[in-house]
This record gives sequence, C-alpha cells and structure tokens, in this order.
Amino acid sequence: MSKRLIVTADDFGRSVEVNEAVEDAHVNGILTSASLMVTEAACADAVARAKRLPRLGVGLHVTMVDGIPALPPEAIPALVGPDGRFGRDLVRKGARIFLDREAQRQAREEMRAQFERFAATGLRLAHVDFHHHYHQHPTLFAIAVDLAVEFGALGIRIPYEPALASIAARGDKIGLRLFNGLAYAPLCAWMRARAKAAGLVVNDRSFGLNDSGAMDLAKVASYLDHLPDGLSEIYSHPATGHWGVRPMPSTYQVSAEYRALIDPSNRARVRDRGITLVSFVQAAAEA
Repeated sequence: MSKRLIVTADDFGRSVEVNEAVEDAHVNGILTSASLMVTEAACADAVARAKRLPRLGVGLHVTMVDGIPALPPEAIPALVGPDGRFGRDLVRKGARIFLDREAQRQAREEMRAQFERFAATGLRLAHVDFHHHYHQHPTLFAIAVDLAVEFGALGIRIPYEPALASIAARGDKIGLRLFNGLAYAPLCAWMRARAKAAGLVVNDRSFGLNDSGAMDLAKVASYLDHLPDGLSEIYSHPATGHWGVRPMPSTYQVSAEYRALIDPSNRARVRDRGITLVSFVQAAAEA
C-alpha cells in the first residue's frame, strides 16, 4: 500500500489571518485541504482565495457548537443560547438533540442551511467535517451523511486517531492517546461503515485530535515520520497570527501551526518518505 495524506486547515473563513495561512500553506507548503465555516466574517475572503487555488480541496466545516448559526436564532431556539449563538455546551445540547424530535428537526434545518450556503459559493464540495468534531454525535452524523450525499460531497472526515500510531509518533500523553483511541474506536468504525455505504470517501485515520492547537513543526514532523500506509489526515488550525473578534483560545499556537505547514524540512519529509499529498477530491478519483 502507499502512503496518501490529506493535510487540512480547519476554520477557513473565520478570519483573514486564517485565510492568509491557508493560501500560503497550500501554495508554498504541504496543505491540500481547508474546511470552510460559511457563517464566519471572513467567509467571502476565503471563497475568493479558494477560487484562485483550483487544487485546494475545500469542504464544509459544519458548525453546531461554539459559533454562529446560518438560520435566525428564533428558528432554532433549541440549539442557541440567549445571545443567538451556539454555545460550548456539547453534552447538554447533544442529549437534547438525541432525545428531542423538535431539536432534531431544527438541527437538520440548520445543517441544510449551511450546506446551501456552501453551494451558493460555487465551490466544489470536497468533504464535510464538523467544528469540534461534533459529527461524532450519532444523530448529527446520520443527518450529515444524508446531506453530504444530497449536495454532492466526495468525502467525510472520520475523527479517529489510533492509539498505537499516535503513541509511536509522539511518545507522550500515553494515557490520553490510549483512552481516546480505544473509547472512540467503535463509534468511528460505525461512522466509517455508514459513510462508505453511502458512497463517501473516508480517511483511515486523522492525526491532530490529541494535539489540537499545538500541531507545531516537531509534531507534524513526527506524524510524517511515522505515517502508516493508507489514507491519513493531518489537521490543524493555522493562522498568520491571532485576531481580535472571536479569536481562537490564547493557548492555540496558530502561528506555529502555520509555520509547520510551510517549513522546508516538512516538505522534504513528504518527498523523502514517499508520501503522496491529496485532498478528498484526488482520493475520490483514485477510489
């Protein structure tokens, strides 16, 4: 088997600083994909950049937590807080969506509105993933697969970082890597089977879940050095710097994550280790 790698930037469209990093890391680095937040302030700027980059695989970064909805808040009262935005209450909201049919209806309508906004950009829908990987919620994942097929998406992210491969690459946070790898394996296996049955391309694994906000030069290098055969994904949150309105957490090393994607040593690693860089577009064409 060959080593194929999707390198994705999440939160495309959240700020100009993110968009700048995406464009440069794609043109001058190893970035192959970006996941677009269609309700964020710099979405139009992101779309304009993407249209200059025909080989950049652009997907929809569905936002159901910690963000701005596409629908008016009064249309989705079960999903938003008093400020009209999605909060970070993942567990409480997840339970409500699982148990409440009206919340499920609102979630489907909100997700459809985000897919429609993406379609209105004119960009090809390369893949689908979720802010904070919230598509690990079974109800939301089932809706996402239906909408992905309806809107012509080629692939969907399976947010699974296998414990042994993660430990081999990093050698730290062993307990966390073991717990997450084992705890999410059954769910992600179900997600993978459901998506493949619907005709969507899926990644075999995704690196960055246990190092979110800290995918710096050394971490990206270690994953490249230990990349397994098959279709892997490395994702991060690159930006040229922090920004003022609704910024990333201050602990996120956004500039370091950006530099990791354009560093000549990581570009050389890709070449020297026989890694083929792809997006979901190329992966689907090869399937």
